[in-house]
Amino acid sequence: MEEFRRGYARLCAAPQGAVLRRLREPSAPAPRARLDLAALGLSLETCGALGRLLPGAAPFAEVALGDCGLSEEGAKLLLHGLCSNTTVKSLDLKGNNLRTVGAEALGKLLRQNKSIRSLILEWNSLGVWEEGFSFFCQGLGANKVLQRLDLRNNQINHQGAGELAMALKQNASLQELDLRWNNIGLLGGRALLNCLHSNKTLKRLELAGNNVPSDILKAVEQAMNHNQDRQTILNETQNRTYILTKEVLSLKDEKTKQFLDLMDTIDKQREEIARSGRISAARTSQLQEALDEQHSIMNSLRAKLQMTEAALALSEQKVHNLGELLNAAKQEQTSMAERHFTELQQQKQEGADREGKLLRDLSAASDKNLLLRNQVDELEKKCKVQQDQLFQVKQDLTNTTAELKLRAVQAEERLEMEKRRFKQSLEDMESLRLKEADHMAQHIEASERSMQDRIQRLEAMRIALEEELSRVKAAALTERGQAEEELIKVRNQARLEEQQRLEHLEEKLRLMTESRDEAQNCCLKQKQMVAEAQAKASQLSLHADGLRRRLEELQQDLNSKEEEKVTEVNKVKVELQEQIGHLQAERTAQEGLREKIAALERQLKALSSNHREALLDKESEISMLLEKLRMKEADISRMREEEAQRASFLQNAIMAYVQGSPLGTHGSRK
Repeated sequence: MEEFRRGYARLCAAPQGAVLRRLREPSAPAPRARLDLAALGLSLETCGALGRLLPGAAPFAEVALGDCGLSEEGAKLLLHGLCSNTTVKSLDLKGNNLRTVGAEALGKLLRQNKSIRSLILEWNSLGVWEEGFSFFCQGLGANKVLQRLDLRNNQINHQGAGELAMALKQNASLQELDLRWNNIGLLGGRALLNCLHSNKTLKRLELAGNNVPSDILKAVEQAMNHNQDRQTILNETQNRTYILTKEVLSLKDEKTKQFLDLMDTIDKQREEIARSGRISAARTSQLQEALDEQHSIMNSLRAKLQMTEAALALSEQKVHNLGELLNAAKQEQTSMAERHFTELQQQKQEGADREGKLLRDLSAASDKNLLLRNQVDELEKKCKVQQDQLFQVKQDLTNTTAELKLRAVQAEERLEMEKRRFKQSLEDMESLRLKEADHMAQHIEASERSMQDRIQRLEAMRIALEEELSRVKAAALTERGQAEEELIKVRNQARLEEQQRLEHLEEKLRLMTESRDEAQNCCLKQKQMVAEAQAKASQLSLHADGLRRRLEELQQDLNSKEEEKVTEVNKVKVELQEQIGHLQAERTAQEGLREKIAALERQLKALSSNHREALLDKESEISMLLEKLRMKEADISRMREEEAQRASFLQNAIMAYVQGSPLGTHGSRK
């Protein structure tokens, strides 16, 4: 408004003081601003300056120029400026005695303007000149934006009504038309009634005080009711289509969400399958390694068997060589057999003792392995518990951030200082953590990001609270402006009503001298209305005082909330420092536990390697002993067979000797 006033003072050589005072008055914000210059008597120069300021996006939504005594040229300049305006929604030009030039300018305005929704032309003389009014009606027919048109007391006759009917047939946006207190008559009423068959958008048509028959008025009312019903049906269908489109969009969103959830689940399943494949591949690799070890063991056993077979072959050759020597040393063989038997028994006992010892060692090693595994499981459980505690601590941190979001209210400078300090502390912590352990860098970065997100959220909360404050202030200003506008409207309405009633009273005094008593009663009523308006003005001033008090209370509440927020921020800082200390202590404890676990794992690996080596040694010793036992048993069995063969040979030889001797022959003869 201030810029508009400066522009007016710059463009007008002799600006009117009343206009400047009216422009200095506060008004509503830009979307609801109102240019009220009613009853000021605007000069031609003022009209030209306003016509040059109004084109484009003027800072007004309503323009009130009623009872300004505009000349034909002044009205033309003003309306020419409004032709290219894009923000004015309502135009009031009542009581300006507009005629031919004004009607033509209004027709041009209606043809070119695309923003005016309401046009008030009450108490003018647009219907006096048929050419100007026909041009006005042509502009109305070409208009596609206007919704409300007031043409009361414009001296419109039946020919003008015919022009209006032709315009209404072409117009598809006008919803309300007021033609009261004109001279339309029977022919004009019929023309308007006939145009309603093709016009389906007009919902209200006022024809009182036009000497129109009652049957035409009833037909017009029926047509209006029909249009209203049609409009309500159209609105319902539009609402239903809007609701259906919303539901369809919501269903589409749900379907997309479900599809995304399915894709997420499929991705998760794929990840699990890949993970299980990796685990199975690792297990298969482990099994393959175990199989390779078994194959190597079998190959070593086969090599040992080949070595034993070669040794057996050599021993057989030695046995054959020694067979010849055994005939000469039977006594030595028997003694050697006894010794070997005793040695074999001793070796069997020693092997049984060794096997028992090995079994005891195996059981002890397995017990140690179980104990170590139990310790490892306990340590893993402790690690899991500590991880759960860390997760709970993180959840507590997130909960504290949520509480901070709810409690934080307007702390610009203190929040910035705290951000700087917190960033410095974070940088110090980062340097210390990077020096202490490289593997904790990711965790520190995540904490930094979370704290930065928290700071951004706090800033967003601060901005939102500032916006709420500005909204509250703007609402208070709008309420104050509305109250003042209502005061001005009431005063203007009282003035206009007084003027109109005085004019009616003068006409009645001229026509009828007998109605003086009624005029006096009307004057008394007007005085009562003025008193009521003054009472309303006093009430509105009281309401404005109440709004000011409310603003002061809101400001006090904001100050108290700011103090509470500062205290809560300090508390949260202390809690965060304590939690950071606890986390550092837990981290050191975890590092110690991890070192212990690593040491235990090393011990386990060393013990398992020693145990495997001992087992392999014991198995090799057992296999060697078994091979020796087999060789000894084979030697014993061979010796027994040889002794049996020799005994049989001796027996046969003895039998042959006995039969060949003379004793044998004598016995055979007997």
